[in-house]
Amino acid sequence: MIRELSAFLQSQRRAALRDLAYRFDIDAEALRGMLELLERKGRVRRLAPGTNCRGCCQCDPTQIELYEWQD
Repeated sequence: MIRELSAFLQSQRRAALRDLAYRFDIDAEALRGMLELLERKGRVRRLAPGTNCRGCCQCDPTQIELYEWQD
């Protein structure tokens, strides 16, 4: 699962936690644990609240938990 998550983030560059949970059909809390592991390894970083996801711009950026792949 971590490999799939890593590959997805690497290809998309940035994704919201709720979108990842929907994409992988997994509880957001379980997914957050995987993302924290990848963050400790320097593979992803959690973006500051209020950061725009570069998507549709219809969501409140302060309510979105975003993660970004780090090369």
